[in-house]
Amino acid sequence: MAKSVPTNVSNPLSNQIASPNLSVGFVLMPSFTLLPFSAFVDALRLAADEGDQSQQINCQWTLMGQSLAPIASSSGVVVQPWETYRDPAGFDYIVVVGGLLPETLRGSQHLINYLQRADRAHVPIIGLCTGSFAMIRAGLMKNRRCCVSWFHYKDLTERYADVVPVAEQLFVDDGDRITCAGGAVAADLAAYIIERHLGQSWARKSLRILVMDSPRPANAPQPQPASDYQVNNTSVKRALLLLEQNLSRPLSTDAIALRLNISKRQLERLFISETGVSLQRFYRKIRLNYGLWLLQNTPRSITDIAQDTGFSDTAHFSRAFRAAFDKKPMECRGAA
Repeated sequence: MAKSVPTNVSNPLSNQIASPNLSVGFVLMPSFTLLPFSAFVDALRLAADEGDQSQQINCQWTLMGQSLAPIASSSGVVVQPWETYRDPAGFDYIVVVGGLLPETLRGSQHLINYLQRADRAHVPIIGLCTGSFAMIRAGLMKNRRCCVSWFHYKDLTERYADVVPVAEQLFVDDGDRITCAGGAVAADLAAYIIERHLGQSWARKSLRILVMDSPRPANAPQPQPASDYQVNNTSVKRALLLLEQNLSRPLSTDAIALRLNISKRQLERLFISETGVSLQRFYRKIRLNYGLWLLQNTPRSITDIAQDTGFSDTAHFSRAFRAAFDKKPMECRGAA
């Protein structure tokens, strides 16, 4: 489909052409995060022409809003839309940039309506950072795989039961829904999109000028939260994230191996090599450590804590706890 630039666009960039190979429309949630937005749009800018002149030749982008009123980012930096919402059918992608979760969960119903309009026009939608939560609000992610930062994993799972959360990798391409953990990963995702439409050389050009190495693939692991173990193997890193994200409903080794697309035997071998213990033994350790933290820092009952840490009943939890820490759970209550 040929794409045209309307005459009333307030786009400050010039030298646009009528039919670029890649056309992207950005929409921003209130208190959006600057880094994923700037990383994505700068990768487009650097792939747009032969040099570094910001000429929208190979690709084209615009920033839209309900009005031209400025939108404040989470850091307080203000960005002004270039134009009001345009027919989404003129774009290859609509990119929604989220940020502070409370604002993304309740703000800008007009933007949610626009995402629904883009869906009806069969335009692929990309969510950066908590932009995925805006896509969920719009009803676009039911039974879909949704990438979420490990930091917001619990926020998503507690609110939405009909979404498949993925927090062990950088971004998820689920066809016409692409979601990204946010931060600098947006540059990797932009390179992925640029390579799809313009070719590998243009994607690599963007990243080289951004002083980045080769684009990280979608299934590269997200940086993990603080852990007792420093591991180097990518599969073990991703397995550790899955363990931490599934404490109340422990996964079997078979299920984890399937998620990582490796054999159970290979996973066990790699895990022992990296950590010195079996996967399930390590799994029990982090569940019990979490139980200890809950005992010391919350008033929750031991029954509730047993459930939250994936044990079948209080007695089972208490036996495992005493074996690990040589104390009964009640002896550790409020000890922090």
